[in-house]
Amino acid sequence: MFEWLAQLAERRGRRVVIVAVVLAIAAGALGAGVADRLDPYGADDPATESVKAAEQLERAGYRETGVVVLVDVVDVDSAAGRERIEALTERIRADEDVARVASFYTTDSRAFVSRDGSSTYLSVQLSPTEDDEIQDAGERISAALEDEPGVLVGGAAVAQQQANEQVEEDLRTAELYAFPILFLLSLLFFRSLVAAALPLLVGGLTIVGTMLMLSVASGLGSISIFALNLVIGLGLGLSIDYSLFIVSRYREEIAKTGPGLEAMRRTMATAGRTVLFSSLTVAGAIASLLVFPQRFLYSMGVGGSLVALIAGAVALVVLPAILALLGTRVNALAPGFLRGRAERDARPTEHGFWFRLSRLVMRFPGRIAIATATFLIVLGIPFFSIQFTSVDAQVLPDSASANRVDDALRADFPPFRDTPIQLAVSGGAAQAQSVARDAQELPGVAEVRPPVRLDGGDYVVEVVSAAPPLSEASEDLVADLRALEGDALTTGSTAGFVDLKDSLADHLPLMLAIVVAVTLAVLFAFTGSLVLPVKQILMNLLGLSAVFGILVLIFQDGRLEGLLGYTSQGALEATQPLFLFVVVFGLSTDYGVFLLSRIKEAHDGGATTADAVAIGLERVGRIATAAAVLFAVAIGAFVTSEMIFIKQLGLGTALAVLIDATIVRALLVPSLMELLGKWNWWAPRPLQRLHARLGFSEA
Repeated sequence: MFEWLAQLAERRGRRVVIVAVVLAIAAGALGAGVADRLDPYGADDPATESVKAAEQLERAGYRETGVVVLVDVVDVDSAAGRERIEALTERIRADEDVARVASFYTTDSRAFVSRDGSSTYLSVQLSPTEDDEIQDAGERISAALEDEPGVLVGGAAVAQQQANEQVEEDLRTAELYAFPILFLLSLLFFRSLVAAALPLLVGGLTIVGTMLMLSVASGLGSISIFALNLVIGLGLGLSIDYSLFIVSRYREEIAKTGPGLEAMRRTMATAGRTVLFSSLTVAGAIASLLVFPQRFLYSMGVGGSLVALIAGAVALVVLPAILALLGTRVNALAPGFLRGRAERDARPTEHGFWFRLSRLVMRFPGRIAIATATFLIVLGIPFFSIQFTSVDAQVLPDSASANRVDDALRADFPPFRDTPIQLAVSGGAAQAQSVARDAQELPGVAEVRPPVRLDGGDYVVEVVSAAPPLSEASEDLVADLRALEGDALTTGSTAGFVDLKDSLADHLPLMLAIVVAVTLAVLFAFTGSLVLPVKQILMNLLGLSAVFGILVLIFQDGRLEGLLGYTSQGALEATQPLFLFVVVFGLSTDYGVFLLSRIKEAHDGGATTADAVAIGLERVGRIATAAAVLFAVAIGAFVTSEMIFIKQLGLGTALAVLIDATIVRALLVPSLMELLGKWNWWAPRPLQRLHARLGFSEA
């Protein structure tokens, strides 16, 4: 395979580049506007009770509040106040998708009036049930009332629409910050302007290709718009990693033999092989998210696995063709102060910083391994106090109207009336009345509204909790309601959150099994060892524990709010640890593959394990660290996002790759490999024969 890729690059390089440009233009045209075809966040599991109950109520004609219109400086007890609210109600009802508008005047409930009596709100139920139609209706109502003084429009429909807009704005902001920094750092690490442009080119091709694939996927099923953040950040990061590794190796080879087929063969057999295994590892780890039924998670699985495979394909097919056309011109346009460094990089020695560091570490392997592992474990201790939350209007920036309306409802009105727990009751009026009476007796209930008859004879009973909807007290109330006698199903935001956590826990073992199996299989195929994959898994877990602990300290405990520009929710979004686990696990293995490739190459060349580690670290240490820094910039740019859980993704992933490429690779890997000695390369004889038969070795 790698021989064929080398020959394709050398003999058909110009044709490959032309085809790649044409395909990129077509992909860019067909994939443009993909954000408009993607759906909101999505954390529902269709198999859970809350989703089944919601669907039952929807079929019977029940609609939750989709839009909330907050009206400030109004006296509902005055004639002028009544006139104003009724005028607003008529304007809202003019929209064809409005099913019902509830207010103080239609319900006589003082829950619609603020504590100080100076404001009120209207609760708007929408007829559509599809996400895109709900968002469109919310956007139309917002536009219709934007000229009204003292009026703010929020609610779930508006929050979804504003979240989509915010994602697109955050992408543009992240790109604005990331690209100039990435180019300058690429110039520093790649040593020439020509070489520095290559990773951005590979990244661009990867992203437009993945956008096209996401557009296709959105036509086959529902894909969350938040997959775009992953595609941009991960696509740039992996493209930079793979480009840096292949370009660096190609420079080494042309320094030995000059440009031509032999240099390309050697580059593809070594760095190309490493990139292939790396992309398979990352894609396999992230693809484990496909086991989850939640739209957000499986969309990340689709987008992440696609971008890893496409980045690998572009780096293995298009980049070698460009390098073959450039030859020694890959070093062209190098500033004077970098030219000498580029020449030294192309002729790695065995006396550099990383070589000396590894020798120092291997003089005290036990102490350093224990100290490093202890440090990472201590960083991870805060993770044991983690609390979870879900995505609502609070993840939007403070300037968003949906967030401001949500804040006002929580602070100024009788709380939680807009987030009731709904009971879908079958069995007639007597059954509904019985369920309502039993619910009223439960602890933690603030209000039970009279049963409402729906189409087909079903009833809905709304129960208002005295505690916030995502609190432990409200979760306990859901459990109590589900334990009541009677034919009733429970739904609402609290019930959905309970079911979300249960669903994630149910699917977690399969996800973990897939990640571990992929890592073991790919690293065994790459190294022929069973010990090295197991060691890699343990090191990944140590690094992950440290990252999770840091995220709890920052985002859950509310540290660095001013610096990072967020308001803590006192918890982490429930799906984030799972997403971060697979992404970071895949990336950590990615960097492990980079280092192991050079260690194994030296070991297969006759070096002892200790010498092989020192030689491998010297030859890849600078590259891996540079790749980690560039990747951290590419993905860490999402710390600029106005949405808190996107900040968590950006910062968590950036910290993970930096910790892995420095503390783990520089200290833990050499110390453990020195302690294990020849056992690093052990595998049972049947597996050794299988590895030899399959021909996965570099030779």
